[in-house]
Amino acid sequence: MRDYKTQMHAARMGIVTEEMKSVAEKENMPVEELRELMAQGKVVIPANKNHKCIDPNGVGSMLKTKINVNLGVSRDCKDMDMEMDKVNSAVELGAESIMDLSSFGDTRKFRTKLTSECKAMIGTVPIYDAVVYYHKALKDITTQEWLDIVRMHAEDGVDFMTIHCGINRETAKRFKQNKRLMNIVSRGGSIIFAWMEMTGNENPFYEHFDEVLDICREYDVTLSLGDACRPGCIEDATDISQIEELIVLGELTKRAWEKDVQVIIEGPGHMPLNQIEANMKIQQTICHGAPFYVLGPLVTDIAPGYDHITAAIGGAIAATYGASFLCYVTPAEHLRLPFIEDVKEGIMASKIAAHAADVAKGIKGAKEWDYKMSAARKKLDWDEMFELCIDKEKAVRYRADAKPEKEDTCSMCGNFCAVKNMNRILDGEIVNIFDE
Repeated sequence: MRDYKTQMHAARMGIVTEEMKSVAEKENMPVEELRELMAQGKVVIPANKNHKCIDPNGVGSMLKTKINVNLGVSRDCKDMDMEMDKVNSAVELGAESIMDLSSFGDTRKFRTKLTSECKAMIGTVPIYDAVVYYHKALKDITTQEWLDIVRMHAEDGVDFMTIHCGINRETAKRFKQNKRLMNIVSRGGSIIFAWMEMTGNENPFYEHFDEVLDICREYDVTLSLGDACRPGCIEDATDISQIEELIVLGELTKRAWEKDVQVIIEGPGHMPLNQIEANMKIQQTICHGAPFYVLGPLVTDIAPGYDHITAAIGGAIAATYGASFLCYVTPAEHLRLPFIEDVKEGIMASKIAAHAADVAKGIKGAKEWDYKMSAARKKLDWDEMFELCIDKEKAVRYRADAKPEKEDTCSMCGNFCAVKNMNRILDGEIVNIFDE
C-alpha cells in the first residue's frame, strides 16, 4: 500500500520510491540528490500507478536527455499491429517514451495495449481522443465530457498527458489581435481554440484546472502542459502568443505543484538557431525550472524529407541550454505518417542530438562513451567500434557494402589511412604506402 500520492509527494515527504532508486542507478546519481530535485519540481518520473510494466525514467536537465516517439493510428493508416511493431522497434532502439496520438478507431484498445505491454513511458493527448470517442460535432462536446476523457486516460495507465490549458479566452483574444503567418499548428491547440470560438465557453482544462489536477494526483499522472501556440514556422518564433501562453503555463505549474502533481512544459516548435538559447532560459525562469519538452525545434522550414535533421540540429542546441526531453521528428514530418524505417531514422537523429547535448552539459558518463570509441578507432579495432556505435547494424552494413582489400583499414583511405600510418611510424616502423 502506497503511503504517498505521487512521486513528487513522496519526494517532499522524504520517501525514496522504487522508481527513484531505479532512475538514480541509471543516472549514476545519489538517490537523495534525485529526490531533492524531484521535490523542487526540476525532475519528474512519469509513472502512472496503473502502468505496472513500466521501466521508469527521469526527465530533467540535470539527467540524460530523453527522447519521445510519436505514434498512433489515423484514418489513413489504421493498422494497429503495424503501429505496435513501430512501438516495439522504438523501444528496442532506445526510446524512453512513446506518445500515442491515435485519432481513429478503437483508440482505447490500442492505448491499454500500450500500458499493459510497453515498458516505456506512455503519453497521450486526451483532446484528440475526445473527438474520436464521442463521435459527434466538436461544438457539441461538453465541458464535462472533455474532463471525463482525462480521467479515462488516467485510469488506463497513461504516465503523462498533454493538456492544452494555456490557451484560454484571454490568450485566444490576443492571438487574434496579433496575426501570424502560420496561425496555430498544434492539433490539440487548434481543436480547443475552435471549440472556444464556436461555443463561447472558456477552455475547460483551464477553467477546471483543479479537477484535472485531482485526477492527475489520484493516478500519479505527470501533467505535460501543452503549447497550443508553439510557432509552426520560423517567422512566428518567439512572438507574443507563444510567450503569453508560456506565462500562463508558468502560473499553472505552481498550482500543480501545490497539489504535488509533476509537471513538464512543452515548447517550440519551429525556431531559428539564434533564438533557441534565449527561449530555453526564458522557459526556465517563467516556469520555475520545470523540465522542458521541445518539439524539435526545427531550425528551418525548407527541408521536408529531411526534417529529422533540422530537428536534431535544434534539439541538440535546446538540450545543451536546458531542454530535457526531445520529441523525435522523422523524415516523414509534414508529409505523411512515418513508416517503420522513418521511425528508426527519427530516433537515431534524436538520440545523437540528445547525446551531443549530454556531452556539452557534462552529464556523467556521456563523454566516456566517445572516449571509448576514439580509443577503439586508434587501435583500428573494428569489432569494438561496432559494439560502441549508436547504430551497430548500419555501421556493419556500410563497411560490408565496400569491403577493403586489407581488413585493418576501410575503403575510403586504404593504405593512406592516417591512423594506421601514425601508429606504425610512432612504433618505429617503416611506412611505404605504395609498396604495401
